[in-house]
Amino acid sequence: MSVKVKTLSLIMTVIMIAGLVPVFAFAKEQKAPAAKAPVEVRAKASILMDAATGKVLMAQNEHEKLPPASVTKIMTLLLITEAIDEGKISLSDVVKTSPASASKGGSQIWLKEGETMTVDELLKAIAIGSANDASAAMAEHIAGSEEGFVMMMNERAEELGMKNTNFENCTGLDDDVKNHVTSAYDIAVMSRELISHEFITKYTTVWMDSLRGGETELVNTNKLVRFYDGTTGLKTGTTSKAGHCLSATAKRGNTHLIAVVLGSENSDDRFEGAKSMLNWGFANYSTIQPEIDSSMVTRVNILHGVKKSVMPLIPQVTDLLVQSKRKDDIEQKVNLAVDVQAPIEKGQVLGTIDFLLDGETIASYNLTSPEKIDKLSFGEAVRKLIQSLGI
Repeated sequence: MSVKVKTLSLIMTVIMIAGLVPVFAFAKEQKAPAAKAPVEVRAKASILMDAATGKVLMAQNEHEKLPPASVTKIMTLLLITEAIDEGKISLSDVVKTSPASASKGGSQIWLKEGETMTVDELLKAIAIGSANDASAAMAEHIAGSEEGFVMMMNERAEELGMKNTNFENCTGLDDDVKNHVTSAYDIAVMSRELISHEFITKYTTVWMDSLRGGETELVNTNKLVRFYDGTTGLKTGTTSKAGHCLSATAKRGNTHLIAVVLGSENSDDRFEGAKSMLNWGFANYSTIQPEIDSSMVTRVNILHGVKKSVMPLIPQVTDLLVQSKRKDDIEQKVNLAVDVQAPIEKGQVLGTIDFLLDGETIASYNLTSPEKIDKLSFGEAVRKLIQSLGI
């Protein structure tokens, strides 16, 4: 080997050892930088979601599995609310405190073994004071045990499509758990489901209340209830593992938004982060109810039916979230069948009406038959033919 070759080989070896490998030869593929969020949120994960449509307006690390602390109680409240709506329990039910419920630590209303409270009172304790003992008492009242209730929580999470969630208790206490996790997105999903039961806001919007004839004071852990216009809830959570967490919901006009913050270093960061997302959402988006231009909907011909045509039923439209500056740019397009073969069932789809923005469909509704239309029988067809010929 020549001296020049040996020298070059030695230089390349030194360069590789020093980590100075030429970029053109060994550089890794560079990923495009993530789009910058419109507002700063100091947290491990966050999301802003529209409550009406489930549309995500901004997010960071929204699917990362993280401990949620007492934000867990959103699912606890959801199962309680659903049990009430389904008539399985009532607000006036009396719940007796078990030894297990009375022994819960953390935030509590200091329930004593054998003490009784109504479901209404325990709901206040959970929604306003984030009481762990009240949560456990309600879990036992509904499922017989906290363990049985936790199974219900996980089943409901699966039904809602919460793919990054696993609950191990109904409180969010995480000193003795191994895999009690969820994500910002999943929290927004269950928050959306909870606030669809409007009566829960009678509890989640209360700043101060009391129990035991005024002896036990309740102060809402969610400061936004007092200081942010339009707040409808929902739940805070804090532990050393989870950091400072929050699911904040607020409604202005017809727009209802959900802001979730997980893993902030301090309480101020979680509230400021939620407020920043909500402010941005309300400033940039509007909820409208699009109006269908009925003049675009025409009768549909019926082939071989007892009726020659049918006027499609115009549907009731739902709210639609759009950028405020683009709400006048929405177009609508009607797609209707020219001819339909009889028989036709009531409710049969005859076409659609689509709302579009920049050529993309943002909402679509079915145009249906308002009645059943039978096929014309042979005898009826002959009779009509004779009538038309004047015979």
